[in-house]
Amino acid sequence: MKLYDFKMAPNPRRAVMFMAEKGLDIPRVSVDLGSRAQLKEDYARVNPMQQVPALELDDGTVITESVAICQYLEELHPEPNLMGRTPLERAQVTMWERRMEQQGLMAVSEAFRNDNPFFEGRSLSGPVDLDQIPALAERGRKRFSHFMRQLDGFLADRPYVAGDRFTFADITGFIVIDFARVIKMRPPEELANLTRWYAEIGSRPSAKA
Repeated sequence: MKLYDFKMAPNPRRAVMFMAEKGLDIPRVSVDLGSRAQLKEDYARVNPMQQVPALELDDGTVITESVAICQYLEELHPEPNLMGRTPLERAQVTMWERRMEQQGLMAVSEAFRNDNPFFEGRSLSGPVDLDQIPALAERGRKRFSHFMRQLDGFLADRPYVAGDRFTFADITGFIVIDFARVIKMRPPEELANLTRWYAEIGSRPSAKA
């Protein structure tokens, strides 16, 4: 199998960090989003959604979307467990991972893609061209500021996002905070719980994968 990715994009980074935590050495093929290689015919045949990541299996089957890719790899390689062992734990990890994605990653993406000139006429990823909406960029920054403060509160009584151990929810949360550099937003120093957690996750070898 092989993973189509781009090292600067957050969604491929989620899959790559997950793979690193599992100790998996899956060949990677870089799709240069800077040159819009994802829109070209060669890659569109791999993933008609024209997004990364995409995991191509040996039989030619392609799995897209970071969460689906990581769920597949978790089934193949259940240890170290990153998505929950019991029905309740799996539900909690999924719940928190979705919160990190919907409330955090989508806010940063909204701000980034509706403000950066590179995305003029391309405010959403994929095959549909849509104009930027400047008001959404402002809203995205406000949403992300609220997200950071909310996450700081959640981390006041737990070491990790979904509880007492590191899971996929922490991977998504960490990459969301890291990706916010593109909109020049960093965790304020007064958010001590968030700062502690972000530094701890960032010290894991997988964060550099």
